[in-house]
Amino acid sequence: MPHQLPVTIRAPVAADRVAAVRDVLDEANEKGPFGAYFCFPDLENVHFVRLLLVPEGPGGAEGGMPAAVVYIAEVDAPQRRHLADLVRTCGDDLEKVFRHCEGYPAADAPARARLAWLRSHRVRSAAFYVNTVGRGSRQILQEAQLREAIEEFLDRRGPELAGAAPERIRAAVQEHVTGREDLAWARSGPPAPALWWRIRETAHLVVVPLLGLLLLPVLLIALPLWTVLLRWHEARDVPGTGCPARAHERELAGYEDFVAQNPFTAVGSVKPGPFRRITLTVILFLVDYAARHFFNRGDLAGVKTIHFARWLSIEGGRRVVFASNYDGSLESYMDDFIDKVAWGLNAVFSNGLGYPRTRWLVVGGAEDELAFKHYLRSHQLPTQVWYSAYDTLTTHTVGTNARIRAGLFGPLGPAQTEAWLALL
Repeated sequence: MPHQLPVTIRAPVAADRVAAVRDVLDEANEKGPFGAYFCFPDLENVHFVRLLLVPEGPGGAEGGMPAAVVYIAEVDAPQRRHLADLVRTCGDDLEKVFRHCEGYPAADAPARARLAWLRSHRVRSAAFYVNTVGRGSRQILQEAQLREAIEEFLDRRGPELAGAAPERIRAAVQEHVTGREDLAWARSGPPAPALWWRIRETAHLVVVPLLGLLLLPVLLIALPLWTVLLRWHEARDVPGTGCPARAHERELAGYEDFVAQNPFTAVGSVKPGPFRRITLTVILFLVDYAARHFFNRGDLAGVKTIHFARWLSIEGGRRVVFASNYDGSLESYMDDFIDKVAWGLNAVFSNGLGYPRTRWLVVGGAEDELAFKHYLRSHQLPTQVWYSAYDTLTTHTVGTNARIRAGLFGPLGPAQTEAWLALL
């Protein structure tokens, strides 16, 4: 069983090529809004893919921040396999966009040149969340197939099995699955992630707190100073007061609510000065640590509808991109966060320009629901090209399918058998 990885390719675009990139992405959306235009469905071991344009941004005294094409994917390890597959399968399609970027190899350049270019433009995620670590895209699709096969069998054999004991019904299902070679994989559970990866994760889990203990004297000295500086900055923060433009909201709505899931992509400028950049870097490190080791079984501090999420620091830390794949509407997605983890939103996003006013980093902010929603919508980017390998499946459905597989074979008591049948 593979573990999951974020892949991000970011490439600047010259100002005179931005319109051309936007035209390509718009054309791709019109011809195949779910990635067909870029042959993403032909890629293996992929969960989600998006391709978008991050617009130019003001950089104040430090200079402007150029527009960039950004490719974002959530894939099963290893990453090198995905990049090689991307060049081999979608190289010609990607050229339609990336040829407008600085330094992209010519059309007649060998595949290895394109691969080297993509590798050189990778961006490391500052924090990455996976709904359930180790659940690969192939497993998700197979378990959906298994559930469909079982439900079709029960529909067909319904009159015969009506009134039968739960154990008898389960035995009939087992017999049916065993007799199908295409479901042979279901007779055993999914394998565990690679041993080397589990050792590395355990080491990371232990080493980070140990380093924190070693640095504790320094942290205790620095904390009061940081607290004073935080309140000084918060007192001088200027929250945004505007609403998102109607045209912007209409454009965003045109890319949403076609399937069970939606993509969310937003970009914002970090408040100027080293204090906010350092604070945000530390917060995202802690978010990544928590998501990596504790919130990796379908629950992000109470929010259960997110498949993947990531934070990217770009332009030398002057801007941050947030990207996620979630179930349902954007309104319910924002409400879920506000109701359950407003403090976490504040800890991260309060370091961005225009965020609603906070106190002590975690108080206020997203608690002003309307201001927070206006802030998110204003910073949200159109995601013209987006692909999901299982766009009809919510996180709840994916989890239920995994439980069906887990309970299909092996010993179950009477109550457990009834609970298993209730999943179908």
